Amino acid sequence: MSQAVLLDLIHGFCPTCTGPSLLDQSASDPHVFLLCGKRYRGENGFADALRSSCRSVQVLDSDSTAECLYRFKQTVDRLDLSRVTVLTTPQGRDVLVRYQEQLFTAVYTFDYRSLDKSTCPSCTGSAHTDLPGEGVLEEVSRFLQQLPTLKGETRVLKSSLIPDCFGHGFSTRTGGVSYIPTLSSMNLFFSSKRRDPVAVVMENRRRLALHAGFHPKPLCLVKVNHASDVWVMGQTEPESYDGMVTNQTGLVLAAPGADCMPILFADPVLKVIGAAHAGWRGTLMGVSMAVVKAMVTGFGCKVSDIVVAVGPSVGACCFILEKEMALDFVSIHPDCVPDPESAKPHVNIRLANRILLQKGGVLPEHIHDDTVMDRSCVTPCTSCHPEHHFSHVRDGPNFGTQVGFLWIKEPGDQVQRPAGQTGTQGQR
Repeated sequence: MSQAVLLDLIHGFCPTCTGPSLLDQSASDPHVFLLCGKRYRGENGFADALRSSCRSVQVLDSDSTAECLYRFKQTVDRLDLSRVTVLTTPQGRDVLVRYQEQLFTAVYTFDYRSLDKSTCPSCTGSAHTDLPGEGVLEEVSRFLQQLPTLKGETRVLKSSLIPDCFGHGFSTRTGGVSYIPTLSSMNLFFSSKRRDPVAVVMENRRRLALHAGFHPKPLCLVKVNHASDVWVMGQTEPESYDGMVTNQTGLVLAAPGADCMPILFADPVLKVIGAAHAGWRGTLMGVSMAVVKAMVTGFGCKVSDIVVAVGPSVGACCFILEKEMALDFVSIHPDCVPDPESAKPHVNIRLANRILLQKGGVLPEHIHDDTVMDRSCVTPCTSCHPEHHFSHVRDGPNFGTQVGFLWIKEPGDQVQRPAGQTGTQGQR
């Protein structure tokens, strides 16, 4: 299996002791990278000499270690590699592991190997052997913040049903820095099984927060388990849940979605909010009404006061299930399965949620979904719009994630957008 080899000059090694190792590695593997930062940039033609003596070597000589390793990751991803051998010192390993935690995921396997530099006169007593690993997070964040946005500016969908005493929105896929095609560019969910690292996801969240006006409030994301558990914030937090409710200010509730529905709930009378992640399993288990009931029992809300906005999600046009599972939706309403005789029927999970909410007492006019024609669209089909939304159905297991988010405004809350950006835009 092909791999990348990274030789670390920044944290202890010099050209004298690195040269033989580089020659050995380049002879056995074509993907060799030299991590030298700006230390050896232009030093007596050092990089050129290495290139001419080795079959293949790429020099990483950017101004910061964070930038060097980010460029390294981009090349590794382009080559579709996941195994990395790192030749460094023990101290270099301690430092590079910190960068690895921020810029890579469990998709990549790192094998750190230490080289003996004790016999190298050029390394003995070298001042650059004691570089600290402190400040890695800050350096990585600073570098990512200066990256250009991809696929256009940040765009958010908003429901006119939710009053201005709340801040809210549904993110789209533009305006972030994720470059993996199916995750590009505003992927907002970190998974160890994908190639988008935690630092990139956090930078995307920061950009969304600045645009939407909730920076620096924390984004509280539901811990999805595809069921109907709801966390009433202030009580003991469950290990996993698909809904949460609160009456606290200073917190932003968020529900992920990439075909599954991010659903936002607001009671403008008592200033209580909720968020839910509703996939087909959660829909059948009643997660939407579970959130409503938590608002009622936990905070005394009246069901008739609660308004609900359903975000971007897969439509019946694109979503199918095995017949046995699809027919469970017929029991909610026959219209939820337009072709029940098909081997793999289409299923309208949005309609199922509307019907369950209405049966539970939520007023029909208090639900904003794709059946509402007199308001701007907040519930487009994610699978049908690859330029605007992520979709598991369309993109497979390496899909990106958008979110629905909601918070209770405090006095003086104002939306501050970067210069040059206008107000929230609709789907088209």
